[in-house]
Amino acid sequence: MTVTAIIIFPLIGAVAGFGLVGDIVVGVIGSFIGGWLFSLLGIAAGGLIGAIIAAVVGAIILIAILRLIKRA
Repeated sequence: MTVTAIIIFPLIGAVAGFGLVGDIVVGVIGSFIGGWLFSLLGIAAGGLIGAIIAAVVGAIILIAILRLIKRA
């Protein structure tokens, strides 16, 4: 992951959180997860649209994991 991606993913994640503190945290952490997962799979999340998609995918994965933990 490049330095630019490390800066852009959390910003997009924060915007994707729609302003609530918990949602912002999930968005930021999810963006890192999405960026890491995409780079691990060799998928280039280039540009703004790619970063948004990676952040959304990461947030969905994080929410799914949190729900599994909460259910247990």
